[in-house]
Amino acid sequence: MTPLLKVENINKFYGGRIGCADVSFTLYPGEVMGIVGESGSGKSTLLNCLAGQLEPDGGRVMFDTRAEGMKDTVSMSEPERRMLGRTDWAFVHQNPRDGLRMGVSAGGNVGERLMAVGARHYGDIRGKAVDWLDRVEIAEDRVDDRPSAFSGGMQQRLQIARNLVTGPRLVFMDEPTGGLDVSVQARLLDLLRGLVRQMGLSAIIVTHDLAVVRLLADRLMVMKSGHVVETGLTDQVLDDPQHAYTQLLVSSVLQV
Repeated sequence: MTPLLKVENINKFYGGRIGCADVSFTLYPGEVMGIVGESGSGKSTLLNCLAGQLEPDGGRVMFDTRAEGMKDTVSMSEPERRMLGRTDWAFVHQNPRDGLRMGVSAGGNVGERLMAVGARHYGDIRGKAVDWLDRVEIAEDRVDDRPSAFSGGMQQRLQIARNLVTGPRLVFMDEPTGGLDVSVQARLLDLLRGLVRQMGLSAIIVTHDLAVVRLLADRLMVMKSGHVVETGLTDQVLDDPQHAYTQLLVSSVLQV
């Protein structure tokens, strides 16, 4: 099977401090990769390098484009990366306000993504927006409400609808359940798990919550001080951790 994403020796430095160092892995279609570690471990830096939001200081991010096969997104032009971000890629932020237009209606937020890929018929756009709001458990009568009128959990579900409406092939998620109450987290995780499986999505999820990756991720990378210290099948890593740092994470001795 051809990889969807092949990450080769990605490095990012902040002056003399390591953001992430020599990170390599391969992601296949329909696979979910989880990245865990304490604050400052480099997981968010890595995610932003992969998603084109930070320029790495070395390495390649090879993505299987529809038209040209495997192509290094690091060396792409900015317009090319923006087009990827509107079509084959999506990014779910920890704070939904970073991924939504707060002054635009819920339906408008979803519709904007459709228009970015060429949709023009108002009725079709609104109909698809309503359908996706329903899929993320937002009632149809809220379609014209602005996100500022929604709870944090509803805003996050709306951000997910906005991102997934165009059927991206790869979704980057940065702490998608962060800052939400436990009951809201559980509902959101159940929703995400269903959508990932139904759509056959590939995803890379950064989180400090091991319960999130156990539920969503097929494979797991553990990062410490910018380096990957352990990787493998999620259940294997969490049930039988080999590295001392992973053992601390799993035993909850280390607060992340």
